Amino acid sequence: MKKNFLTLIALVISFGFGFAFKGIITKQPLENSSKTVITNQLNKGSKMKKVKGIGGIFFKCKDPNKMKEWYKNHLGLDTDEYGTTFEWRQGADASKKGFTQWSPFVETTKYFEPSTKDFMINYRVENLEALVEQLKKEGVIITDQIETYEYGKFVHVLDIEGNKVELWEPNDSEYDKIVTGRTK
Repeated sequence: MKKNFLTLIALVISFGFGFAFKGIITKQPLENSSKTVITNQLNKGSKMKKVKGIGGIFFKCKDPNKMKEWYKNHLGLDTDEYGTTFEWRQGADASKKGFTQWSPFVETTKYFEPSTKDFMINYRVENLEALVEQLKKEGVIITDQIETYEYGKFVHVLDIEGNKVELWEPNDSEYDKIVTGRTK
């Protein structure tokens, strides 16, 4: 489990750096997130930007509270009942915050089902409704309906090996209020 977890962390960090360096090297502005622009891009046959970052890393463990305490004591994570939230600044506009959630789950959780894996990755996306429609056309298995909360919209899909993937269209300004409220 430790080796798998370390491998997962290394992959996530590499993936994140890849997105960051791509933006720096190409100096391309982020696409406008309005539904009209994305719909027009789909109609023109251009490829829609699908994932814009890592929204969270979730994994199963025997005792989430002990796990959070270990990471707090040994690696300095400021944990709370959910895990911890990493705050960062968005590349195209450094005045805007972004967030990545880190959360251990009890090993008996049903939240990752139908996947049998011990982890689930949450990806930040733009325009979730248009993306779900595109994924359906591509034959991707959508496991549930889009759920909307103040801090964003969520849906789950399965990749080709049956890993459950969470897609999140964040509302970072509302998520910031939740994170700020947790730290008080």
